[in-house]
Amino acid sequence: MRKTNLASCLMVIGIAVCLIAGAAVAAEVSQGKCIQFDQASNQITIEAYDLQFSSQFPYGQPSGENEVFDVSGAAIGIHPEPGDILRLAWVNKGSVKSALKVMNVSKQDLRKK
Repeated sequence: MRKTNLASCLMVIGIAVCLIAGAAVAAEVSQGKCIQFDQASNQITIEAYDLQFSSQFPYGQPSGENEVFDVSGAAIGIHPEPGDILRLAWVNKGSVKSALKVMNVSKQDLRKK
């Protein structure tokens, strides 16, 4: 009986640790057109898109707002160029939006597969 209680307690503790760790790495996501990729300063500027998808705007409508991301520690897939549609997973580090992953949506459109 004690082994069952111990196993149950360990399972509950393990689940709690996984939930806490999963919440700690939750990231925001932004998508938009690449305005500039400055490799010297490790920054990407995008014109953010909203969530109003249509046949005319399959990635969302341009919001007119520019967002700047620090990509010094980011995993970058296909090299971004101005005009490409990018999706960035990022976290706030103080006043800096620090990208975790940069995906080039326009050059690797998963909807076509």
